[in-house]
Amino acid sequence: MSKMLSLPSYLLGQPVKGQAWLDVSDPFTSQQVGQVGTISAAQLDDCIEQHLACRVLLTRYERSQILRKTASLLESRRESLARLITAEAGLALRETRYEVGRACDVFSFAAMEALRDDGQIFSCDVSPTGKARKIFTLREPLGLVAAITPFNHPLNQVAHKLAPAIAAGAPVILKPSEKTPLTAVRLVELLYEAGLPGEMLSCVHGGLEDVTRRLVQDPRIDLVTFTGSAAVGKEIARTAGYKKTCLELGGHSPLIVLHDADLDLAAKLACEGSFRNSGQRCTAVRRLLVHHSILEPFTRKFAELAKTYICGNPADEATVVGTVIDETAAAKLQHAVDDAVKRGAAVLAGGQRKGALMPPTILSNVSRTAQMATQECFGPLAPIFAIQDLDDAIEFANATPYGLSSGIVTNSLPAALHAIKQIRAGTVNVNEIPGYRLELSPFGGIKDSGLGIKEGVIEAIKFMTTVKTYSLPW
Repeated sequence: MSKMLSLPSYLLGQPVKGQAWLDVSDPFTSQQVGQVGTISAAQLDDCIEQHLACRVLLTRYERSQILRKTASLLESRRESLARLITAEAGLALRETRYEVGRACDVFSFAAMEALRDDGQIFSCDVSPTGKARKIFTLREPLGLVAAITPFNHPLNQVAHKLAPAIAAGAPVILKPSEKTPLTAVRLVELLYEAGLPGEMLSCVHGGLEDVTRRLVQDPRIDLVTFTGSAAVGKEIARTAGYKKTCLELGGHSPLIVLHDADLDLAAKLACEGSFRNSGQRCTAVRRLLVHHSILEPFTRKFAELAKTYICGNPADEATVVGTVIDETAAAKLQHAVDDAVKRGAAVLAGGQRKGALMPPTILSNVSRTAQMATQECFGPLAPIFAIQDLDDAIEFANATPYGLSSGIVTNSLPAALHAIKQIRAGTVNVNEIPGYRLELSPFGGIKDSGLGIKEGVIEAIKFMTTVKTYSLPW
């Protein structure tokens, strides 16, 4: 077990007197799987100063080549990275191998976009008051980005911060989750191996006061890009000061199943949406809104298919659903299940945690006042609610503070279009899980799911730059 020193890139490998270490444990076995070194407030200040003092200007071609090589390195080490994610996050190998593939896409798409000319040209003689001039625009990278990432996708969420920044030419200080820092450190090492100058990226770890809040509030930081809970996101919005913020927060996504739905498809989408990644996705299905006329056959098909989603040791090839991030998180999920049962719900599958393992759990007859009807429960819970019609489903879909994603299963185009127009969320997917997207496409939510700023490689690159306008006589 190696100790991976986490300091500004130009200090990597150098010992630091009195340094504290952060232990990382396997959620399934509770055994320690690694350590990362924390930094002090003074060291963070030094890190910021070094980044601002050592400006690196890479050409578009150089940025693209670094990103392409990183994608290649990720692919060549897919298995070792997948097993590292499994060890520190408790996710099944099925999920972690898939995550490495997604991260490869992020870097490949960012490599493409790094080469794309993003300027515009405006002729000035289009108005009676115009002149014989042309106006041009170009994009310039921000001076310094702070990226704060969550535990649930230890590789892909980091990739979605770093790849667009590199494509834009903006330097980054990365602060990954203290629960899953090892994968982030490994990715940073691969970026260095791909040729990224150390002055473009640092990976730091430390306490809330010494590191996280200082990064958020420091006026030398031009952008804070954060993925995590709504509570933390709102604190960032209150305290970040005069700088850009990109906040990708929680979700409470509904999957609406109408009376004309393909029930086999609906059952599959319900399982994939509720149980993939141990239910730890901001876009996971949190509420199944099923038309009353098909409630019984849908529930039967769903429960039968859910039996194939085997829960257990994440390192076992047969496991489909591993642990949630830790035992504390599992206990919160258990509390939500117990709350629903007290309000009249019936547990059709799962429902009892064991340590950090929470099996795929299906509940019927769930009250709309239950905790899991109104709050984000971050795990593999699938509450079923009967709906009277599409308008009832839309009203219930919108009846939460969140507005990230949603899905509807129907063969009716008018119904699908009505849902797209009326559901208040950043994404509405038809006959697909709420979370479906490309790493390239715009992604983000409204209300407590975010401020409407989109992620996805293209939108993130734009947000990590500023537009400069200039004109010339023509």
